[in-house]
Amino acid sequence: MPSTRLRPLARLTPVIAAVVLLPSAIAAAATTQAADVLLSQGKPVATSTVESSSYTGAKAVDGSTTTRWASAEGSDPQWLRIDLGQPATIHRVVLNWEAAYAKKYRIEVSDDGTTFTTAATIDTGDGKIDDLGGLTARGRFVRFVGLTRGTSYGYSFWEMQVFGTTDSSGDTQAPSTPAGLTAGTATATSVPLTWGAATDNVGVTGYDVLRNGTAVATSVTTSYTDTGLAPDTSYTYTVRARDAAGNVSAASAPITVKTAAGSAGFVLAAAGDIAEQCTASSSSCVHPKTAKLVENMNPAAVITMGDNQYDEPTLSDFKNYYDKTWGKFKSITHPIPGNHESYSGFTGYDQYFGAIAKPQGQRYYSWEMGNWHFIALDSNDFVTHDDFAEPPQITWLKQDLANNKKGCVAAYYHHPRWSSGDHGDNIDSIELWNLLVANKVDLVLNGHDHDYERFVPQNADGKADTGGPVEIVGGSGGANLYNLRSAHATTAKLLKTFGVLKLSMTDTTFQTQLIGVDGKVLDNSPTYTCH
Repeated sequence: MPSTRLRPLARLTPVIAAVVLLPSAIAAAATTQAADVLLSQGKPVATSTVESSSYTGAKAVDGSTTTRWASAEGSDPQWLRIDLGQPATIHRVVLNWEAAYAKKYRIEVSDDGTTFTTAATIDTGDGKIDDLGGLTARGRFVRFVGLTRGTSYGYSFWEMQVFGTTDSSGDTQAPSTPAGLTAGTATATSVPLTWGAATDNVGVTGYDVLRNGTAVATSVTTSYTDTGLAPDTSYTYTVRARDAAGNVSAASAPITVKTAAGSAGFVLAAAGDIAEQCTASSSSCVHPKTAKLVENMNPAAVITMGDNQYDEPTLSDFKNYYDKTWGKFKSITHPIPGNHESYSGFTGYDQYFGAIAKPQGQRYYSWEMGNWHFIALDSNDFVTHDDFAEPPQITWLKQDLANNKKGCVAAYYHHPRWSSGDHGDNIDSIELWNLLVANKVDLVLNGHDHDYERFVPQNADGKADTGGPVEIVGGSGGANLYNLRSAHATTAKLLKTFGVLKLSMTDTTFQTQLIGVDGKVLDNSPTYTCH
């Protein structure tokens, strides 16, 4: 999101949005809260995503109208959560929007930072300063949840201010300073921290963890693992204690920890529905262009999501078309078949890929790289499955998931469970999808529909759920494109376009981009942390 996308700050027009309050809030709406104070400034903040390190959540509570939080672009929903440090009654919330505003959003409160109730619902946001008064919500945590963006960007505001009264009764004594901060064995991307409990005249409610002087988390226990770090890098940590009245201790003695050298991560290239029966001599032939994108990525491995060669591919078809473009990466390719490979009984597919087609004796298998476990599945088994016995592939998949020791898991197969493309949702993939959701798989890649669609994390019912996998339909590798249907509520990006997925993986995170045939980035996902 360009930093030049600004609007004047002098416009203080009251909110025109429709505000839906809880019944208890409506009863108190006419009462002026003379004792209200600003509760949120300088408090710890957590966010679903950030556009970049220049637009962190802390910028939304720093008291400045020249710094701001910005979420990742082009994705709903997104959230920002403020820890007030103690229980409080919230009477008013003010959002000072930058240009990237929300048409629809909620203000929520929580006692524990996990279970939230709605304090206000805004359905017609217009990007002006939203002054939401008359609230009687109560809790320690206050969360903005953006549901529908008003622009093609993300969500961004200069300040989020929470006003109300705390539950403290004159307590001004800060907790003792935490002692004994130590680090466990650091990996390339994480540092485990522990410390001794602080004491307080009333009671310690939590600890702020500071990395290089900036609060990065609040823990209610005396331990925390900091993740998403760079390999072979030194970080300085301190912790401070908080009590229920919002009093904060001095920071502990600092410690400096260096992450392991490890791997700085790796890049994968992925696509499905790739090679039509055409060559680079035809300007309308796309798979030579997508192969060039793969070459430019210089990936550690290549994933294909089926229908590698059209139309009912024989060995000669693979050799005449696919092999002249994507065949350049055959030695690092981990393929799976699609329905077009099945039309010829998989003969051409098996002959062309050889041992790569069945590295473990079947057209489904698993492989590993870094801290990632990859599961390649043949969804043709489920399209044709019509008896009541458990398919052998499901039995194998359950055992493979149970045996996995890696921290991150991705699965890929041809027929997507959810799709806004021409084929639509695929009920034949229900059994696969539900099993992957139940086992906390992080990423699912599919083809079949000739388009590109990225979903927010979803549960077994296709509802937005941060605990579910991110599904991406990447049937954009070169086969003629299909028309699109209406996007799902959980669709983050839907495009009728050609391109290749660039997957950037670390030991604990992943981030995806769709690169178009002109080399431009057509979609950027947030950086997701593995479950």
